[in-house]
Amino acid sequence: MLDKLQSIIKKYERLREQMMDENIVSDQQKVITISKEMSSLENAYNLSIEYRNFNNQLKEAEEIIKTESDDELLEMARQQSQDAKSNLEILDQKIKIALLPKDPMDDKDIFLEIRPAAWWDEAWLFGTELLKMYLWYAQKKWRKSEVVEEQMSDIWWVKLVIVKISWESVYSIMKFESWVHRVQRIPETESQWRVHTSTVTVAIMPEAKDIDIKIDPKDIQMDTYAGSSSWWQNANKNQTWVRIQHLPTGLIVDIWDSKSQIHNREKAFAVLKSRLYQIEMDKKIKEEKSLRWDQIWTWNRSEKIRTYNYPQDRITDHRIHESRSNIPFVLMWNMEDIIQKLVLENQTRLLQQSN
Repeated sequence: MLDKLQSIIKKYERLREQMMDENIVSDQQKVITISKEMSSLENAYNLSIEYRNFNNQLKEAEEIIKTESDDELLEMARQQSQDAKSNLEILDQKIKIALLPKDPMDDKDIFLEIRPAAWWDEAWLFGTELLKMYLWYAQKKWRKSEVVEEQMSDIWWVKLVIVKISWESVYSIMKFESWVHRVQRIPETESQWRVHTSTVTVAIMPEAKDIDIKIDPKDIQMDTYAGSSSWWQNANKNQTWVRIQHLPTGLIVDIWDSKSQIHNREKAFAVLKSRLYQIEMDKKIKEEKSLRWDQIWTWNRSEKIRTYNYPQDRITDHRIHESRSNIPFVLMWNMEDIIQKLVLENQTRLLQQSN
């Protein structure tokens, strides 16, 4: 363990020295590359330094125990030895987690897609509530989000929405929100006070750059239309609404939020690339039959990952078999606890596989 940690320490400190090299500082691309590498190593480096310090304390205490005869010094050394061993045990687990193989997509920005399914009005309302939850969470944690496509009902409930969220390692956290969310409650329009079940599909797609996937222009059909309002009425005579269809897969993307056709076209292609990238990822995972737990999100898309039961005021995540109360509080501000437990469970399972 110490040899591996020492190599991490040396590598990080070498990178830190390079950041002070005048020849490197003048090259912006090199600075960006080194900064990213340092950032990826920083947690493991800090843990390694801490581990080394406690290991030195343990050696010092053991040496005193072997050579000293003074009762007071021996008692202090035994306590130091016990504390050092306890801390080393904790750090050992943290370091193993820090050194787990990293998902290559974790640092990517994402497209968040919300698509209500069954029980139209109630699903649209719940989709709107999920959208607010994710936007609030993004504002609290990353602060940068942009709606790139939206289809709303006449009372501004979500029928379909795609949001781009850009921040460091956003995919590593938000990927656990993919697939079906189920809500159970009594709709306002229900006269018999019966509980209805509705579902909303959430898709977290890593943003695909040109290096990730190529699109043959021959496979694309692009149409432009006059901009529209939420009631599908012509808002202007300019052809700003862009619709692109990927002929081999039948995927269609509509973007009209910008007054610029060029901007809408760029956004449409970005969304299409990410959808195609997600399809390719799912195929690859299925072919490899990966045992990684984080690929649990490749279950059948009709399967639920979480249930929001309003009559019982209970949110249940079916992957970790854990429930909690106070749905309004979670939807308003506090989904952090649920996500962190999913991250921890994922890390635990990856550790089990690596042993």
